This record gives sequence, C-alpha cells and structure tokens, in this order.
Amino acid sequence: MRWLAIVGIGEDGIAGLGEAACKRIADADIVFGGARHLELAGAIITGERRSWDSPFIRSIEAVLAERGRRVCVLASGDPFHYGVGATLSRHVEAGEMEVFPHPSSFSLAAGRMGWPLQDVICLSLHGRALDLIRPHLHPGARILALTSDEAGPAMLAQLLDGAGFGGSTVTVLEALGGPEETVRMATAARFGLLHINPLNICAIEVAAASGARILPLTIGRDDALFEHDGQITKREVRALTLSALAPRRGELLWDIGAGSGSIGIEWMLADPSLRAVAIEADGERVARIGRNAVMFGVPDLLVVHGAAPEALADLPQPAAIFVGGGGTEPGVVEAAIAALPCGGRLVANAVTTQMEALLLARHAELGGQLTRIAIDRAAPIGGMTGWRPAMPITQWSWIKP
Repeated sequence: MRWLAIVGIGEDGIAGLGEAACKRIADADIVFGGARHLELAGAIITGERRSWDSPFIRSIEAVLAERGRRVCVLASGDPFHYGVGATLSRHVEAGEMEVFPHPSSFSLAAGRMGWPLQDVICLSLHGRALDLIRPHLHPGARILALTSDEAGPAMLAQLLDGAGFGGSTVTVLEALGGPEETVRMATAARFGLLHINPLNICAIEVAAASGARILPLTIGRDDALFEHDGQITKREVRALTLSALAPRRGELLWDIGAGSGSIGIEWMLADPSLRAVAIEADGERVARIGRNAVMFGVPDLLVVHGAAPEALADLPQPAAIFVGGGGTEPGVVEAAIAALPCGGRLVANAVTTQMEALLLARHAELGGQLTRIAIDRAAPIGGMTGWRPAMPITQWSWIKP
C-alpha cells in the first residue's frame, strides 16, 4: 500500500505542482511539512496539518507512527536531493511511497546561471560546515552551494577570501521560483550584499590568487599544506601508505598514533563517503589534527584523545587500520588485528629498529606483504647538490583472513 506521498514544492506553491501531486495533498489525512511549506500548500490542504518538530528525528517518528493512513510530506524542491525523502527512505520501502519531485534549488540555480548541471559541483552546506567547500576550490571551478540562512553567503565569501580566492565571483540567488526571487552578484573579497533572503543558494566561479590554498586531487599532498611538528607521514610515504590501505566506498579507517592527522585526512579526501578516526595521545597534536581537518575540508574527521590500545575500546569497527605511531606499545598491534573484520586491512610503518622487529615477527607469523621504502632528496652540499637519504621505512600490509 502506498500510504505515504512525498511532494516537492517550490516558492511558486501549488501553481508549480501537477494535478496528481495536488490530489495527494488534498486527499491526505495528515500533511507534514515546515511552516513555509504548509502555508504554500494551505489552499488545498483538507486534513490535519503538522509542522516539523525539533529535533527532526521526532518528526520522522511521527510520520512512521501514521503508517496505514493517508500521509503527505511536503519538502523543498527535490525531496531526494539532500531532502527529507532521503531520510524517510531509510525507514520506508519504495513500494510504500509515491514521490512527486519539484526542480531542486540546484536545478533552478543552474538554469538561471546558464551552467550545465553535469559540469557543476553541487554542495549542500545547509546545517553543515562551510569548510566542506575547501577541497573543491580550484581555478575555474563552478560551484553551487546551498547555505543555511541569510548569513551564509557572507560567511562563505569570507572563507573564500581568507583562503586566497577573494577574486571569485559569488552570485547569490534568493527565493528561486517565487515572487521574491532575486539574483545579486559580488566578488568574495568585496562582498557587501545586505538583507539576503534566508532561502538562498550561492553560485561561485572560482578565481585563485597567487598562493591560494589549492588542495591537489591526488594523494600525497605537499607536507607544507599540513600544520605539523615534524610528526607527519611524509608525502611520498603517505601516498604509498594510502595505496596499501586501498580505501573503498563507505569505509571507516582507524589512524592509530595520528600525529598531524595526514593519513586520516587524505583517506577522507579520497571520497565523500569515507570516514576516519584519528587516535592521538598528545593533547597539542589532537588540537592540531582538528585544525588540519578543518583546513582540508574534512571537519567530520573524528579525533580521539587517548593512547592505544585503551582508546580503541568503544570505537566503531574499522574496515582498515593504519598504525603510524605508538606501535611498539604493548598490545597495540594485537588490538588492531582483533578489531578488524574478515577482509579488513592493516598497514603499519616502522622507522625504528624496535618497530621493524615487531613487524618482521608479525609477517613471519601471519604473512602479508613487507615493503622497504627508501627515498633520497636532493640537497645543497657546499656550492653543489647531492642526495641526502631520508630515514628508510619498513611497511607491513596484511589482510585479515
């Protein structure tokens, strides 16, 4: 039985809805939605009206409690593009619902700007950290960023300017599709737009100044991009380590002895679905990892202040683990091995002879792959140039059977 109708509605209200969507609203016993949605559809609502509760999960529970009745949920634009439909689909089978999408704010904004949507980066920053835009700031990029409120565009412009993208053009598109629609433009560095409608989306044409903080798309990003105290997996070794960790969509990584957080950060940058936990015993490094996560646009990196193995006790199960620091402490490698599911991957790097001996013993016992990483860098020698070797790394990678 299709007891649930999810209807996307725009600022043009019922005038922008089809006949079938209007009928489902009118026939519903109960209509859920935000106050604005209920007002936009008010002329045809005949059943009970219920505004969203806070926290929002209570509203989802209220919708589910009415299963079997004729229920309609009103949503902004396309309910399955960063909308309530995506949330409800985790609890309601597709066969129980009927969905009537409306053009999303991204589609409307792309149309106003004349931008082919497939060539545009679409980001929802609604209720989320603005720092999520940082990995996408590349010269010439076009970004559509949905903000939370009237303050969002100015805060976004400030972030762009501070990161070296002050020359970027920021077009603020307000109340798209309705009678109060407004489109205004400014540069990030000279952003002075006032009285912005809370319902807005920003179209950004990225322009980079010299020295702008551009985050390369490949792993093994420059060490200078990270704030660190020398406790960092160097870029070449980091690239090889992440290759060995082999991230796959939706996976969780534990980075034990995280130092600067570089491994967990680059793991998360590989795909938006990836998650990571950085475990670090030093308080100053914990704070530094948090700052690095923000500056790399992965503010959701979970940072745990504590020493392994004790700090690992209540963490969600990982698909992969990297042991970078503290691996010689009693029980750390054993706890990592125990935490992995079948098919989980473990990568550990050794700089000291003590850690190397531990990895050699584990390799002899469990198998896996040993790799010796030796890197030389050119450096001045008097008035000439010569090769200076970095400390060699022994890397053990293993897949749990």
